[in-house]
Amino acid sequence: MRPGQEERIEYEYIRHGTLCLIASFHVVSGESIAPSIGPTRTELDFLEHCKRTVARHPDSHWRIIVDQLNTHWSESLVLWVIAMEGLKLPVEVLGVKGKSGILKAQETRKAFLTAVERKIRFIYVPKHSSWLNQVEIWFSVVVRRVIKRGNFTSVDALHQRLLEFIEYFNQTMAKPYRWTFTGQPLKT
Repeated sequence: MRPGQEERIEYEYIRHGTLCLIASFHVVSGESIAPSIGPTRTELDFLEHCKRTVARHPDSHWRIIVDQLNTHWSESLVLWVIAMEGLKLPVEVLGVKGKSGILKAQETRKAFLTAVERKIRFIYVPKHSSWLNQVEIWFSVVVRRVIKRGNFTSVDALHQRLLEFIEYFNQTMAKPYRWTFTGQPLKT
């Protein structure tokens, strides 16, 4: 390091691999619930995360705020919500992915998942506004406290450290975020 220059990784640095953290943030308690840590963030990874999260309180009404990643309105997610809500939809209403009905396209699947009558309802933040999603603020805490300048000898070590931090965070640091943004344009 030199004054005025950011720290850089030395040439001897060995990358041991990466992990994907899918997390849910309970806005009332400030806790991370049912974190999923694995090698990928596919449609099925997100679906399994949603299943584990909702399984904590299966009879509750859920409002899941997510960004615009395409895995957040997948065919498998729609089919799971239909099953969880016990809906009996005619084949022509459900349709076929790429052809007709609810499953036809991203827009039709998204419309189904955002419908106000859903027990498990997804709310999508506008593109380029992930800062509105409180879990993104929590992710920045994880980056600053665990990952940035971290030294992990393996993917397993990173996985374990993330789990330890999440448990520590939930026990000692969790609290709801206090929003101060009024929605009005900033005055300069």
